[in-house]
Amino acid sequence: MSLATRLNQQRVKKGKSLQDVADAIGVSKTHIWELEKGRSENPSFEMLTKLANYFGVTIRFLVGEEIGSSGDEQLERMFRQVGDLDERDRALLDDMIANMMKRRGRNEN
Repeated sequence: MSLATRLNQQRVKKGKSLQDVADAIGVSKTHIWELEKGRSENPSFEMLTKLANYFGVTIRFLVGEEIGSSGDEQLERMFRQVGDLDERDRALLDDMIANMMKRRGRNEN
């Protein structure tokens, strides 16, 4: 199933208009319409994240990828949450992950 189809299904399922979705994620109604019609096929990761959050689904679901393990979904959820952090908190999180990796003997940068 395509992104266009899934977006349309999610919007209709939630009883939302094109304008409702556009207003919620900060784009034009026309852009949402183009996505639903398959005329705009390469939305940015930021837009996919906003759409997934708005509809309460994963990006993988929206783009039609098979749902993987719950660990994959957890990583995707965590990634979306990191996007909401300010620069200082992201740096702190980066340091925490680096320390965890060192503790496990996998020093990766």
